[in-house]
Amino acid sequence: MEPQEQSNGALIGSVIIIIILIIGGIFFFKNVKRNTVPTNTETPTLNGNSTTSLEADANNIDLNNLDQ
Repeated sequence: MEPQEQSNGALIGSVIIIIILIIGGIFFFKNVKRNTVPTNTETPTLNGNSTTSLEADANNIDLNNLDQ
């Protein structure tokens, strides 16, 4: 009876997959870091009383002729 030879194919395949995942993670991390927008601590201000002006605009919309 001959001794069975061990195959390293599964080990090599696993190492290649791990390397690909590491490279993909580094690529993804760099792209996300590059595309992030710095946050501004100031809140934007609107001219006038925005709630009142929006409500007035909503009340002035003519909805009678929409289905023609």
